[in-house]
Amino acid sequence: MTRFKILIEYKGANYVGWQKQENGKSIQEVIENSIKKLTGEKRQIFAAGRTDAGVHGLGQVAHFDLKKNLSEDTIRDGLNSYLRSESISILDAKKTTKDFHARFSAKKREYLYKIINRRAPLTIEKDLAWVLHKKIDLKKIKHAAKLFIGKNNLNAFRSAHCQSKTAIKNIDQIKIKKINDKIEIYIKAKSFLHSQVRIMVGTLIQVGEGKMQPEDIKSIIKKAKRENAGPTAPASGLYLLKVYY
Repeated sequence: MTRFKILIEYKGANYVGWQKQENGKSIQEVIENSIKKLTGEKRQIFAAGRTDAGVHGLGQVAHFDLKKNLSEDTIRDGLNSYLRSESISILDAKKTTKDFHARFSAKKREYLYKIINRRAPLTIEKDLAWVLHKKIDLKKIKHAAKLFIGKNNLNAFRSAHCQSKTAIKNIDQIKIKKINDKIEIYIKAKSFLHSQVRIMVGTLIQVGEGKMQPEDIKSIIKKAKRENAGPTAPASGLYLLKVYY
């Protein structure tokens, strides 16, 4: 058996998320079907992160095993030939060791959240960012973001569907960039709770709109109750940017 590590890019708007579900087409299902068509082998693939419906991937990583000893180029190009009608692309394919696991071998994950702050609705970037029509205070957002850095109980920032055994997470880095009307929020950590990034972003925007103060982040973390945090930001603005091994 040969283990392959693949790097995947996808637009999440047309899928129910990464994980196979009965209520619609998933990214996992589409790629597994492509593997079957290419190799004749029915294989399960394992990803670094299970992105939700509407969430995009710029650097998703997955692995799978094959009996056939195909070349790396054949895997990449062959899978892409079956993915032409999908919003999914295999950027790279590499043979790897048996002990590599896309999820459990990951040391860090980095997410990007894209916001466009303008009065006009989106056209070109519709379903690819969160458009905010009201002006926001970026200085306050940056101040509030710093209060997430470090190890904290982030129970207030996870959805009711989260299955994680612990809400203790360590945020390594948050970077915020603004170019004209585009705001990009980068968040890096080893692992994340379900909807954590989107709830964090939703809360930061409340700060930027003046509905909360930056220092309120400390109180929200301390109280550890979901109702104290902001709304969940739309899935359309979230990207799994990179997985570090």
